Amino acid sequence: MNLSTFQPLAAAADVQVGSPTLNIAVFAAFVIATLTVVIKVAGGKKTAAQYYTGGAAFSGRQNGLAIAGDYLSAASFLGIAGAIALQGYDGFLYSIGFLVAWLVALLLTAELMRNTGRFTLADVLSYRLKQRPVRIAAATSSLAVSFFYLLAQMAGAGGLVALLLGLNSQWAQYLVIGIVGAVMIAYVMIGGMKGTTWVQMIKAVLLIGATAIITVWVLGKYGFNLSGVLNAAVSASPEAGEKLLEPGLKYGLSGTTKIDFISLSMALVLGTAGLPHVLIRFYTVPTSQQARKSVEWAIWLIGGFYLLTLVVGYGAAALVGPETITSAPGGANSAAPLLAYELGGSVLLGIISGIAFATILAVVAGLTIASSATFAHDLYNYVFKDGKATPEEEVKVARWAAIGIGVVAILGGILAYGQNIAFLVALAFAVAASANLPTILYSLFWSRFNTRGALWSIYGGLASSLLLIAFSPVVSGSPTSMITNPDIDFAIFPLANPGIISIPLGFFLGWLGTVTSPERNEQKWAEVEVRSLTGHGVAEAVDH
Repeated sequence: MNLSTFQPLAAAADVQVGSPTLNIAVFAAFVIATLTVVIKVAGGKKTAAQYYTGGAAFSGRQNGLAIAGDYLSAASFLGIAGAIALQGYDGFLYSIGFLVAWLVALLLTAELMRNTGRFTLADVLSYRLKQRPVRIAAATSSLAVSFFYLLAQMAGAGGLVALLLGLNSQWAQYLVIGIVGAVMIAYVMIGGMKGTTWVQMIKAVLLIGATAIITVWVLGKYGFNLSGVLNAAVSASPEAGEKLLEPGLKYGLSGTTKIDFISLSMALVLGTAGLPHVLIRFYTVPTSQQARKSVEWAIWLIGGFYLLTLVVGYGAAALVGPETITSAPGGANSAAPLLAYELGGSVLLGIISGIAFATILAVVAGLTIASSATFAHDLYNYVFKDGKATPEEEVKVARWAAIGIGVVAILGGILAYGQNIAFLVALAFAVAASANLPTILYSLFWSRFNTRGALWSIYGGLASSLLLIAFSPVVSGSPTSMITNPDIDFAIFPLANPGIISIPLGFFLGWLGTVTSPERNEQKWAEVEVRSLTGHGVAEAVDH
């Protein structure tokens, strides 16, 4: 989930590292093994609850492991390691932001979301507000967040896997994107949430385990002394030197860069609690206590993983060197695979390549099932069918939606390939923090909150995020912009991330819309307050 180093991989992989044949074998073995698991654990006809949430049958520990698998994307694994290798202290700050974000989810949303909703974000918002407009707004925001996130993962997948397989042809790289999308659709179609969750758990174990092995291996080369690793990284980075251990290497210390980093940090810390594929995971456990326990497990697993990336990143700087990393296809994203190749040759590189592939599949599967649930449950049932669709019809529509979303993701990934896709991930977090989180917190904690407040907050947060990003340096006006033509420059907003403006604006619009509307719903609020603390009656409320 790194937002700055998740850059497009080179179109032509002129540097060959490792054995493509071995990498293909590892990829194929993983796909076959996980599809076998999905078919075994998730066969048979599914109800809506089984398809969307796996029947809420997972324990807090299992769900925490799945959350870690869903959250630790390929960019999180490869991007943060590369950021630390090249930017040191500044790169590690991303890890801090991603980890602190889970405290917001733990303290403010996990238990209450589990108690007040059943399948989607709109379930929580629509109970005490007007059903149709709120569900449309919540679905629009959720699908936008998922689309931006999914697009970034798919576009990155094509380049990443093409690099690891040594594919030089652009069409071959497009084919890789198509294969990733096809396997993702198979996971969701066959397994629903239950199968997807098992894929995420397997991937989390593989990713954390492999990263731990590399960490121990690197530390062993320096007498299990972290200072030795840091000193070696400084010595191997003559341009950065001691700055590798100090703040400011990437962002500088000017006023604008400081504000930009604060803006990005706000989006990271507050956006996680509004990501649809994270929120839906709270409904896969039977009780709110298990929802809290799953977040506790996720915090420990994700926090431990990010501590490991500290050693992996500085180890890559020490053993591979920044020049080799930046000159390799993929740039910073190649740091971890190059370190694996340096330590264990083609075999370890093949394993890491397979895990990176597993990481992509697990994350895109989670995004797809969250998006298909939003479309089928919120839009099809409650907007198009006025809540009269049967669970069987919902599941059928959700399956078709998964296919449609997969096709759109494949085409979008191909179109975005070769572009600067960092802004897509940043935008997903910014929209989630600006549009989703204010409405969630207001709905759970403010008795006066009403429909106008929800609509203004969601649409205002979504629109402001899109507009500010469109007129920011990530789209035009800088060498790393999405539009590379230097003559095209309409970057009138100086920051790369809109969070510092759009997040407070989302909260303000939610307040303003509420206080200017005569709508009152004190009785519904009293019911929501009881439900948020006990979970009583939520299934009946959503079903009817």
